[in-house]
Amino acid sequence: MPRANDHATKMVYRGNADDFVIFVNDIASVHNWRRNRSIPLAEVVSGWKVFVTHKHGAQGVLDGASKGMLESEFGTSRDEDVVTQILERGELQPFTIQLIDDRPPNVKATPMSSTQVPAVERILVSELV
Repeated sequence: MPRANDHATKMVYRGNADDFVIFVNDIASVHNWRRNRSIPLAEVVSGWKVFVTHKHGAQGVLDGASKGMLESEFGTSRDEDVVTQILERGELQPFTIQLIDDRPPNVKATPMSSTQVPAVERILVSELV
């Protein structure tokens, strides 16, 4: 997965009940895989996690898809089969990752003591036009 403020690519499959998302290494690797299926999926996808957006489109909050969701949409919950179907029928969408630091300014400026809780960073996904 790319680091903050870096470009990445995802595949979005608009299903009957929900939208499913996987992350891929780059656009060229998907095109190469579509032409030559002997290329291992591990060289195309960036992780085996399938996400669901709860019909909020490609920019919605990404949650992990349950096995039941995968079974009802794809007829299987086997990761390799689901990823293959998404790669075959999904839509490529480049985006940019941005980390957002939500800590208050006084926490950012001070070193972390043993009583402070580390900040949680959110990831903002921006579509590229």
